[in-house]
Amino acid sequence: MRQYPADLTPPWKKQKPVPEIPAEAGLVVEEAGSGFCGAVIRCEAGTVTLEDRFGKHRVFPLEPRGFLLEGRVVTLVRPSSTAPVRPTRTASGSVAVPGARARVARAGRIYVEGRHDAELVEKVWGDDLRIEGVVVEYLEGVDDLPSIVSSFAPGPDARLGVLVDHLVPGTKEWHIAESVTSEYALVAGHPYIDIWEAVKPAALGIESWPKVPRGQDWKTGVCRALGWPSENTGAVWQAILQRVGSYKDLEPELLGRVEELIDFVTGGGGA
Repeated sequence: MRQYPADLTPPWKKQKPVPEIPAEAGLVVEEAGSGFCGAVIRCEAGTVTLEDRFGKHRVFPLEPRGFLLEGRVVTLVRPSSTAPVRPTRTASGSVAVPGARARVARAGRIYVEGRHDAELVEKVWGDDLRIEGVVVEYLEGVDDLPSIVSSFAPGPDARLGVLVDHLVPGTKEWHIAESVTSEYALVAGHPYIDIWEAVKPAALGIESWPKVPRGQDWKTGVCRALGWPSENTGAVWQAILQRVGSYKDLEPELLGRVEELIDFVTGGGGA
């Protein structure tokens, strides 16, 4: 094999210069060596911290040609600001407000059907809700929703939003929602039988949510069809929840309804 002196590199082996990109908060890159892909959440002297879509953090050195940005090799450099960078967006996609204190809770509330619904709303919209002072509470089903709304006594300064599963015209849930007539209460819902189904299958590594025969417990049927432990659906839900990194992992039919409820409850003013 032909030998080349130290100052002479074969043309096909010459490395083209790569762009230097400031490691700004929210920049999504892939670490070339490991393939770890995530958003920049912190950049300090000599290192950058990435967070993947599952919330996992990893720290990497700021080495030349060490990252891929949209498939192109780049060199990450520390931003001109010496302050540690912070995420610029919340999990819901809204603008983050670093250091903001939670607002004193409003009189208004958002009710959801169950604990799983509440946990998902908290994970994705929690930052927004605390800034707005909106408390989310969960019910055990909505069969008694009219009396629940009546007991809450919604008004101009205490609006009530209710998120309902399987809100499809003609269903039991639809008829219950129609019976709520207060102008200060808004019942909104998604078409899914259970809140699990509002998580995009791709976020869980499955092609689609399985069809469960009518009359069979939906969660149990899903777990059996997918080979998940059906005897502990609570643990399965926690595993699902860990896979939700942001609003991007949820179906738009749920996103729109939650945003609508937040806007409704906060639109009345008054804490």
